[in-house]
Amino acid sequence: MAYKALYRTYRPRTFAEVAGQQPIVKTLENALKTNKIAHAYLFCGPRGTGKTTMARLLAKALNCSEGMGHQCNHCSNCLEIDEGIHPDVIEIDAASNNGIDQVRDLIEKVNYLPIKGKYKVYIIDEVHNMSDNAFNALLKTLEEPPSHVIFVLATTEPHNILPTIVSRCQRYDFTKVAEEDIYAKLCEILEKENVTYEKEAVKAITTLADGGLRDALSMLDQILAYSNQSLIEEDVYMLFGLASKKEKIDFLLAIHNDDIVLALSKIQSFVEGGVDLKRLVSDLLEILKDILIYSKNHDEELLTTLSEKEAQMVSQELTIKECNTLVEQFLKMQGQLRSVSNIRTLLELVTIRLCTNEETVIEKPAKTTFSKQNYTLEEKNIDETKITENVVKTSSPNIIKETKQDNLSEAKIDDIKVPEEVAAEEVTVTTFIEEKDDNPKPTDNEQKQNSAPDWLFEDDTNTDKLTINKNVDGEKNHLDDQDIIGIMVKANKLERQTLEEKWYDLDRLISDPNIGEIAALLKDGSPFILSKEILVLVYDFAKLADRVNIPANQTSLSMLVKKMLKRQVAVYAISRSESVRLRKVFFNLRQINQLPDAATIKLDINKIKR
Repeated sequence: MAYKALYRTYRPRTFAEVAGQQPIVKTLENALKTNKIAHAYLFCGPRGTGKTTMARLLAKALNCSEGMGHQCNHCSNCLEIDEGIHPDVIEIDAASNNGIDQVRDLIEKVNYLPIKGKYKVYIIDEVHNMSDNAFNALLKTLEEPPSHVIFVLATTEPHNILPTIVSRCQRYDFTKVAEEDIYAKLCEILEKENVTYEKEAVKAITTLADGGLRDALSMLDQILAYSNQSLIEEDVYMLFGLASKKEKIDFLLAIHNDDIVLALSKIQSFVEGGVDLKRLVSDLLEILKDILIYSKNHDEELLTTLSEKEAQMVSQELTIKECNTLVEQFLKMQGQLRSVSNIRTLLELVTIRLCTNEETVIEKPAKTTFSKQNYTLEEKNIDETKITENVVKTSSPNIIKETKQDNLSEAKIDDIKVPEEVAAEEVTVTTFIEEKDDNPKPTDNEQKQNSAPDWLFEDDTNTDKLTINKNVDGEKNHLDDQDIIGIMVKANKLERQTLEEKWYDLDRLISDPNIGEIAALLKDGSPFILSKEILVLVYDFAKLADRVNIPANQTSLSMLVKKMLKRQVAVYAISRSESVRLRKVFFNLRQINQLPDAATIKLDINKIKR
């Protein structure tokens, strides 16, 4: 038997199975119970929201052998309507039957009595495609059809239908299906199909569907065909050109840290991965919304995109003021997307602006006035404490640069120069009062203990003398495709996800004088595959991957990774483009059942030299 698409297989067979549209369902059910059936209905709304399905369910409820309003799904009427072969339920595609001749033929057959059921139901799909002449020919019949005829018109463009037609119908506006309803329906179908799935993958499909349940089921069908009956978040991202949540968070943190090179490289990797930049901006706004919500009330239930742990981590980096600035810029960018020819350039310009935006914050000003006539110094409201100037970057408000000056009372009048064009005008100098800090600063060791993650101190491994070799010339470790595919087969996904959660902690080690360079090199990449013997990292730039693969760096890298994993592994790196190619090779081999058996794979770790 030919394969049947999921959206056809799991089409609702009763009103109770309909996802969303509860006001419409309730209205139709009550009308059927009280026998108040209209002669014509207009179902309008976005695609994939259930208009045609609802029309069929109405036809089934009108003709079920068990009586009006029932949908037994056992009688011949219900079964034939489900299969689309009932002689009294006529579905017409107005896109191809939009002329006056087809309408005349329809009007002629309307007067015939039903063959099997109680009512003849005409379902005209995409009715807005009908010509004006066809609409006018249908007007009289639509207004006063025979008592045994019900018309159901379905359209995505009700504004293109003649008002005289609309006025003769009961209009029902279908809305986009709520995300929680789509999510619940997808999970229900996956369980019936005995498919293993990740909740994050289902959420990604739900977001992509944009309120269309049929679109969601079509995408699910496509992914299951690609991934051999399993639903993995990474497959959704790769198949539909999406950026992972971690990549989006890393992009925001790069802007926060004013790292233009890293931020632009992230944009490049998004483009190379086929990511839709318009959707990316929308996703970034969703993340920022979650950060603002969590920063104000720490309520996990209000989060729609981030987990509580992710929201907590990012909110420690991004202040509310920064989030609002980012939201303002991305919203402005969304308004400009329709008028620009190159979206990437616009995103890069916005990113550069956010990374380079500086603002001087002035507080506690004290005025000192100089008179050109006598060059005498007059002090007003100046404290005897030292005076500092605070310059704060808006993108990094926690970083304060202080420039200390001599006490104004010790200033020499001879050193003061007044430009000629100032003449007799006054020159105002704005200064800042430095506040005394009575709390003693923590020692270096205490500061390290407070800022570093706990896993750094869980064993006795010495990290005082970890070094990094930045010279990428000379010999480098190399694994061929067969080795990488073998690692992918033996990979432990759960352990890799645990490692990814600790990967964010590397940000807190970058400033450490002993391990900062190692932490920075690791943080520039992200875990790609993790097996018992080896960790494969992926980098946006091949040069950084080459630096990881230098044998001299292997000891330091594996030592820091050992602290996170609590076991020793070799560390290897590949570029982003290589990871995409190898992932496709892996999935193609899995599709044709040509992957090697994990029990027969023997990885030669000696290829990773130290």
